[in-house]
Amino acid sequence: RSFASQTDGEARVSRVLREKFPRASAIKVVDISGGCGAMYEIHIESEDFREKRPVQQHQMVNQALREEIKTMHGLRIFTSTPK
Repeated sequence: RSFASQTDGEARVSRVLREKFPRASAIKVVDISGGCGAMYEIHIESEDFREKRPVQQHQMVNQALREEIKTMHGLRIFTSTPK
């Protein structure tokens, strides 16, 4: 598949993250399960994470994706704040 097109799952997860983190300056969602939607890698950069420990940042992402996570096998989360 080309890098320009997202899978339906990537698009759905990205849409949810954009709704939950409107201040995010960058959101990248990659299906790392070969396109079947079982495992994703998420990179999200947002002011919402400032002053929060990494575990709290990841809990925020997990909470935002709680419905989507029910159908996933795994999730890698990378969070950061804008420089």
